[in-house]
Amino acid sequence: MLLLVSRRLCVTRSLLPAVAAVLVAGSALNAQRSTAPRGAATPQYGAWGIDLTGADTTVRPGMDFFRFVNGAWLDHTVIPADKSAYSLGMAMTDLTNRRLHDLMDSVAARTTHRPTSTNGKVGAFYQSFMDSVRVDRLGVTPVAPLLAAVRGADTREHIARLMGRGAADFYGTVYSVGIDVDLKDPRVYSVYLGQAGLTLPERDYYLAADFAAQRAALRQFATAVLRLAGWPDAERAADSVMAFQARLAAVSWSITEQRDLVAMYNPMSVDSLVAFAPGFDWRAFLAGAQLADVSHVVLNERTAFPRLARVFAETPVATLQADLAVTLLYNAGPYLARPYADAWFALHGRALSGQQAEEARWQRAVHAVSGGDYGAGDHFDRFGNLGWAVGQLYTNRYFPPAAKAQIERMVANLKTAMHVRIEHLDWMSAATKSEALRKLDTYTIKVGYPDTPRDYSTVVIRDDDLVGNVRRAAAADWTFFVRRRPGPVDRSEWNMTPQTYDAYNGLLRDVVFPARILQPPMFDPAADPAVNYGGIGVVIGHELTHGFDDQGRKVDAAGALRDWWTAEDAARFTARAKTLGAQFDAFEPLPGLHVNGALTMGENIADLGGLTVALDAYRASLGGAPAPVLDGYTGEQRVFLGLAQAGRGKVRDAALRKQVASNPHSPRNYRVNGPVRNIDAWYTLFDVKPSDSLYVAPENRVRIW
Repeated sequence: MLLLVSRRLCVTRSLLPAVAAVLVAGSALNAQRSTAPRGAATPQYGAWGIDLTGADTTVRPGMDFFRFVNGAWLDHTVIPADKSAYSLGMAMTDLTNRRLHDLMDSVAARTTHRPTSTNGKVGAFYQSFMDSVRVDRLGVTPVAPLLAAVRGADTREHIARLMGRGAADFYGTVYSVGIDVDLKDPRVYSVYLGQAGLTLPERDYYLAADFAAQRAALRQFATAVLRLAGWPDAERAADSVMAFQARLAAVSWSITEQRDLVAMYNPMSVDSLVAFAPGFDWRAFLAGAQLADVSHVVLNERTAFPRLARVFAETPVATLQADLAVTLLYNAGPYLARPYADAWFALHGRALSGQQAEEARWQRAVHAVSGGDYGAGDHFDRFGNLGWAVGQLYTNRYFPPAAKAQIERMVANLKTAMHVRIEHLDWMSAATKSEALRKLDTYTIKVGYPDTPRDYSTVVIRDDDLVGNVRRAAAADWTFFVRRRPGPVDRSEWNMTPQTYDAYNGLLRDVVFPARILQPPMFDPAADPAVNYGGIGVVIGHELTHGFDDQGRKVDAAGALRDWWTAEDAARFTARAKTLGAQFDAFEPLPGLHVNGALTMGENIADLGGLTVALDAYRASLGGAPAPVLDGYTGEQRVFLGLAQAGRGKVRDAALRKQVASNPHSPRNYRVNGPVRNIDAWYTLFDVKPSDSLYVAPENRVRIW
């Protein structure tokens, strides 16, 4: 997704010819190595990088390529009770989490009550979560001052101020606030305001009949935690909270509408905002967020602002207080005593994600200190942690320089392939091509970890104060963002920790690949190069393409929101994207549940572009030499196998419904079957027939990047 800012220069345009030449030479060596004995270096999957025992060769590739590669694995794999899904990527995550656990356990054993070293603080934070006896004994006491503040907020002005404090604390809010690079002037940072106020993942959870069970689970949670906290008439208060959030949902933008970068950029003075959205105390809100001096902001969902303010103004103060209390206890739930944590899991884990059992406490402790990736872990990314400190520990132990260098060579090759593809596009004019190439040439590629560590010297961490640790870490993180205004923008910054299983294309034309994703099944230094091009190569191409997807194309080479396309090129692009969207609209992961081609458009374009560019880059990396045939598969076939294996996984129905409703990524099987059916070479390589269900006639195949 392109939302972020970033860090360190790895490959520049001036280096590309030399680096590409080195990569071609290195790739020829790799091609030879794949036919020679590997010695101690053996791939994690199979003899050369693909687990062929997980395939189902009774299925024709053209009928279901994802199942052709993964069918036996899907049939024999059971999703663990404490997870909403399972995949090879999650197996890698489990390994990483065990490593993080060992690291944290080790530093915890050597730490003091209130350490001063960064490693000591990681250990003390971890220990504070693991001390479940103390956490349970404290009950709701750690957040009692916050609940008291909610009970004492008897005016809308006081409530708005508390909502502003939610930028760095557990309080909920009707409007979100963040600080990021200004989309029209990427030299400075701006304050962004957006719609908020919903505990469930997205507005349709409140409006659609399909999510009645999830609404009931939220009501049950609200009743339970209000009763536990001694809130008067908890059941009636919970009903009022449900009605309030439903009203907010009804006037909020859909998640699809929120994808439009142009529509989401609406600069406005604070004075104008006060008049534009009356009924909400904006100055109190900004003061609560430590932004009292701000004179201008950028609104995201512009037309929702006055509607949300009207709902806020018309809602009784007692209901606003109850909503703040419910949201506070939801946000703090995993860090509180067992009754609150159980209520939180029943909603977040079981009702929303389909988990049957909670993760072990050590796993939740790792999420709490480091940030989380999957399932219940994603909640911990939203609050205070020591993720950057954990990243230093992790990469010092588990990310060797040789892996970093190998990835940087692959990135250079992918970037060159993308350059060539743009130059030869048959649907884009010379003027737009020139701008596109200029933008591509400005990309900074960041691999593994940041050069400059985050400073935690002022953050107080104690081994007996879990909630306090979370709150102080969150406050320090928010202060970091507040103090960097208005700039200059730090182009070396990262927005994902090294231990995050993801990658991103940022607002400053930086493409970032954290260390954690650079492991099997995405990347294996011992695997056949074709498999790596199908895995991490597609991810690299995917992130490069994000700069040119349906939203990324609206940002120019300077990182500014600007229309740099000719009208004719934009029309041709839009027509092709629309065809791709229609293909994905037709996919039906569950009966009656269709993929939203508009919501997933950017990711689908990037998936298709990533595979296209990775295949070109693999071909170029051979330097004219033939690729070996391994177990009957050619090099190009192995690229496609690598793509499908990297996506190998399965998901519970509840989590799948959540993904389709709220996630811009298509379900994993369609992220394989969707792109391959638009690649001409796939048809020849796997003997796909017109009678096969994935077959698309040549004239209807989507070719964008």
